[in-house]
Amino acid sequence: MKNFLTHLSPQQVLPLSFLGIIILGALLLLTPWATKGGGMALVDALFTATSAVCVTGLIVVDTGSYFTPFGQGVILGLIQVGGLGIMTFSVLFYSLLGSSIRLRDRIVVQSSFTTGQRGDILDLVKSIFLYTFVVEAIGAALLFMAWPEGLSHSKALWIAIFHSISAFCNAGFSLFKDSFVGYQFNWWINLIVTSLIIAGGLGFIVLEEMGKWLRQKATKKGRPRLSLHSKIVLTTTACLILGGGVLFFLLESGDCLASAPLHGKILASYFQSVTARTAGFNTVDIYALANPTLFILIILMFIGASPGSCGGGVKTVNAAVLWIIAKNRFKGKEEGEVFKRTIPRETLSRSVTIIISSVVLISIVVCLLMISETGGHAHPQTRGKFLEYLFETVSAFGTVGLSMGVTSALTNMGKILIMVMMFLGRLGPLNLAFSLAKRAPAKRFHYGEEKIFIG
Repeated sequence: MKNFLTHLSPQQVLPLSFLGIIILGALLLLTPWATKGGGMALVDALFTATSAVCVTGLIVVDTGSYFTPFGQGVILGLIQVGGLGIMTFSVLFYSLLGSSIRLRDRIVVQSSFTTGQRGDILDLVKSIFLYTFVVEAIGAALLFMAWPEGLSHSKALWIAIFHSISAFCNAGFSLFKDSFVGYQFNWWINLIVTSLIIAGGLGFIVLEEMGKWLRQKATKKGRPRLSLHSKIVLTTTACLILGGGVLFFLLESGDCLASAPLHGKILASYFQSVTARTAGFNTVDIYALANPTLFILIILMFIGASPGSCGGGVKTVNAAVLWIIAKNRFKGKEEGEVFKRTIPRETLSRSVTIIISSVVLISIVVCLLMISETGGHAHPQTRGKFLEYLFETVSAFGTVGLSMGVTSALTNMGKILIMVMMFLGRLGPLNLAFSLAKRAPAKRFHYGEEKIFIG
């Protein structure tokens, strides 16, 4: 085993570390003191642990009523470890013990959070933890002051801490049965939760650069500048939040939000636009939404969060790159040009590959899910199930956690398929493919080119 572990590549270490923590979390949830009923089924424990580590939020049992405080603490720990990454914690522990940090661990952490080469990986990890715990602490304090009266201080504090970590890690786990539906018109709670979701979904690179930019602006030292990556992330995030919110408002104002006041419609539309890309909280009944609205949510969930963040999906940058390619091609340009910069061809090719492989993966899993869940029923009886299973699959892939209510009713095979999607969504299908693929030998020659007709 030691010989096997020492020969693993950095790309192979990441999925195996996630698998290890999922198994450990499932074993802890299987203990009698983790649940109020004294135990749970193995597949449900694995599903819950996978959902927590992959910061998804899909559940087969109600978190607040089914688990004891110990079980909720296990879930919260899995969310925090899964959100920041197992290797990030291992680097910190190595440093605390005074041990040298292995090169393989340096590569894994560096590739997970930043694009460039960092001189001191320990400084990077410390910055990640500092940003994370400061933001989560501020969020917990604000939420603690925001809860309506009627809760004890200890319970209100635990609820505030749980939801602050869950929101920043974009996990979507809630201690309330209806998520935040009961606080649909509470501006204070809605704005705090969405701010935590956005901060956790931007990625460490963007947060670090924004911090430097604000400090330089305040002190007027140096020339404030954001990298191309941060500009694309911030622009794409703003467009998705604004576009998603406007479409949700237009589609649901006369439907599920018909009885809500104008400020309530605006708040609910904004909240769902933010949470749909990776967080998974909701202030409206997802099952009651119109089909066009559900399709908009599927697109937002498919795009997901930004690289180097806690969320899944194909990532905002890849969606933006696809838009840049299409826009420039319509202008007759071959390069991917944006913000007076040219994106490398390798990056363009990788982005297209990620999106295509994600579409293929989702299509396969939806097909398998339909076979496993509706194979014994007459076809007319299952027509409406396609949208539900597509929504559930994309939600798992985007590590979002929004559900139309079919998760708990899935068969064991269906739950396994959703677990696979959550795992692949957190790691990324392309990263997993690289970890399993063998390195191709260097090519000594290239075949001649020949054109094909593409329409």
